[in-house]
Amino acid sequence: MLAFVGMLALSVSACGKGASGDVYKIATDANYAPMESMDKDKIVGFDVDFLDAVMKQAGLKYKLTNTGWDPMQEYVKKGDYDAGVSSVSITDERKQSYDFSLPYFESTNMILVKEGSDIKSALDLKGKKVAVQSSTTADTLMTEIMGTGNTDLKKYESNTLAFLELDKGGVDAAVADIAIVKEYAKNNPTKKFVLVEDKENFGAEFYGILYPKNSELKAKLDPAIQAIIENGKYAEIYKKWFGEEPNTAVLTGAK
Repeated sequence: MLAFVGMLALSVSACGKGASGDVYKIATDANYAPMESMDKDKIVGFDVDFLDAVMKQAGLKYKLTNTGWDPMQEYVKKGDYDAGVSSVSITDERKQSYDFSLPYFESTNMILVKEGSDIKSALDLKGKKVAVQSSTTADTLMTEIMGTGNTDLKKYESNTLAFLELDKGGVDAAVADIAIVKEYAKNNPTKKFVLVEDKENFGAEFYGILYPKNSELKAKLDPAIQAIIENGKYAEIYKKWFGEEPNTAVLTGAK
């Protein structure tokens, strides 16, 4: 384990001989349990295990570094890192600045409120104070619903900060990816949070590995992603973290 990059970013390394012996630098924001989070000095989560399986399948060495969300995006865009893995939804807007791997996870956004809230759908958030993590699809969706520049839409550096703002009563709701919302509510049972799902206004999204434009790594990892889905390794990792079988057919349809 190493501390560096000026922010004591934590890294994990994995073996696997690449053709050139290069070690690929991969960034994450380890603040998205159960997808990626810190367990003491170790980065853990579904994305972490998924990445490890993919890199081993491809026979490549890598180092995973916890850089934070906004720095991860900037580092990958500039090519300082070879890839980013952090529950990154594939969107048309992001495709203008990045390349993406094959989709590897289906998600949607979910609303988190306190018990007794009258919020039952995304449209009920109009006129309310809402917390999101900045530069996420939740940010984009809520900006569309609430309007650009709406000061009732509170943007934070992490979902944890958004959830804490809800907990202390600073906002009426928080919006984030479904897996993150469910995990936070599960880990805080005494808070009496209520989960609100709205498939009509929050459609399906798919996560992909984030690459700089014209990355040579995509061609190496796409076959590896397909292989671990087909050989059952993906399902094994999914069941470990979510306790159920994944719908891998939907990933194939989302290509």
